[in-house]
Amino acid sequence: MSENTQQQVQVRFDESKMQSTYANTIRSMSTGDEVVLDFGMNLPMQGPNNEPMMMITIGSRVIMNWVAAKRLAMQIGNAVRQFEERNGEIPLGQPQDQDGA
Repeated sequence: MSENTQQQVQVRFDESKMQSTYANTIRSMSTGDEVVLDFGMNLPMQGPNNEPMMMITIGSRVIMNWVAAKRLAMQIGNAVRQFEERNGEIPLGQPQDQDGA
């Protein structure tokens, strides 16, 4: 007879090399193996002839496999749902850039 026993595993997060950045736009690309997320800042500026222009500076790129991407999507979905339950629906408004982020 075999017993089904589960062993508990301690998880520790090492944040000693962590860097925090702010992003107000995201661009995503994917392949069959991975998802690439570019996080950045969009800054309105004046272009040539004083025409409005949007400058997007990419600050971080995160590359993950599809399993990690699905876990991220689920965690973000849960966080947004909980926030909206406490504070009301988050209005999306108009997209800030061509990627709709």
